[in-house]
Amino acid sequence: KRSEQELKDEEMELFTKYYMEWKGGRKSGNTSYTNIPRFYYRLPAEDEVLLQKLREESRAVFLQRKSRELLDNEELQNLWFLLDKHQTSPMIGEEAMINYENFLKVGEKAGPKCKQFFTAKIFAKLLHNDPYGRISIMQFFNYVMRKG
Repeated sequence: KRSEQELKDEEMELFTKYYMEWKGGRKSGNTSYTNIPRFYYRLPAEDEVLLQKLREESRAVFLQRKSRELLDNEELQNLWFLLDKHQTSPMIGEEAMINYENFLKVGEKAGPKCKQFFTAKIFAKLLHNDPYGRISIMQFFNYVMRKG
């Protein structure tokens, strides 16, 4: 008769054998998990000076690129002037409004940095029960200020 330890050892051996067969069989079936792109990279340690400098430089370049995409004060003033010039009457109280046709005209004249804001999707997002199908110039300008 075998001892209890020998039985446990044999059980563990069989378990390991069957587990490895099962795991091996799964590997050959679906390996899509090996194609998942890496999305996390650890931060460089204090002694990895080159990696730290590379991280700082890439962050600075990213922030410069984002900064160039922002509208400066002159561009914002020009946008406001164009919106005001192309407003569609009648006004609602003190609120100047613009229709889609004039909205597109302003988009053509406003410049390349503003182009991203002159889409049908944004116009529709800002459209609120106006009987003439217009949006508020002030609401649109505030939207550009927040998103740009």
